[in-house]
Amino acid sequence: MTMRSIVPRENESLVVGGVIGDVLDPFTSSISIRVTYSNHREVINGLELKPSHVASPPRVDVGGDDLRTFFTLIMVDPDAPNPSNPSMREYLHWLVTDIPATTGPSFGREIVSYESPRPTVGIHRYVFVLFRQSEGRQMVDAAEWRRQNFNTRDFAMLSNLGPPVAALFFNCQRQSGSGGRRI
Repeated sequence: MTMRSIVPRENESLVVGGVIGDVLDPFTSSISIRVTYSNHREVINGLELKPSHVASPPRVDVGGDDLRTFFTLIMVDPDAPNPSNPSMREYLHWLVTDIPATTGPSFGREIVSYESPRPTVGIHRYVFVLFRQSEGRQMVDAAEWRRQNFNTRDFAMLSNLGPPVAALFFNCQRQSGSGGRRI
């Protein structure tokens, strides 16, 4: 059985982008998630955004219909520091727990603050993963999770989160300078 045959159609772009495989196992999306940066750029799988566009935390809208349901949001870079040698895979850029359904991270508990993407070499993928919390509010200690070599699968298992309910990713590469010399 091939990876493609077990991945739901709505997640094919996650397979093509290598997110399923490098960061996540195959899963079925069951909750809507919308990620929009301040420049009104909505994250669509595979979209390229400039570092200047993603400097501030995005607005994240989480679906669902039961306000007693909570979610955990993770943002990682599986290509750090260099896509051809991702020795820091996965680099944790953001971790927010206890997000009530129908809201966003500002209503949750920020465990690891947002760190803007600043790739230095190559094209990096930045992945947002949403998990439904199975046991109400999460007890997560920020001190036990380092940014470098974070592992989304391990975190989900240790936090009893189960499979993801949604994921999105965008690509980003170093922004070149304005060019030319000033005289």
